[in-house]
Amino acid sequence: QVQLVESGGGLAQAGDSLKLSCAASGSTFSSYTMGWFRQVPGKERNFIAKINGNGARTIYTDSVKGRFTISRDNTKNTVYLQMTSLKPEDTAVYYCAAAKFWITISPGYEYWGQGTQVTVSS
Repeated sequence: QVQLVESGGGLAQAGDSLKLSCAASGSTFSSYTMGWFRQVPGKERNFIAKINGNGARTIYTDSVKGRFTISRDNTKNTVYLQMTSLKPEDTAVYYCAAAKFWITISPGYEYWGQGTQVTVSS
């Protein structure tokens, strides 16, 4: 019912900025909590940030607070992750996801994007 397509990943140097986009299909985008997650091969998929349907509430994991900003444009059915002051430890595959409720854990997200690689070099 909801398809998510990500873009904006790539190679960056430490201290650089990248902005990820996730475009959603469907007519009910504004009703979904949207989240960003990241995963390193061999490790668990970790929560990064989430934003509620109207964009009024956001939550970030401690490791990205002050550096990453989640936002959404419901007129474009798109959620964004603005990443600044990138560090090598930010290297991962980044996923966007949609949930029907205000939830953080990954099983609570019903729809997932394909993932986009972010690589940060020193």
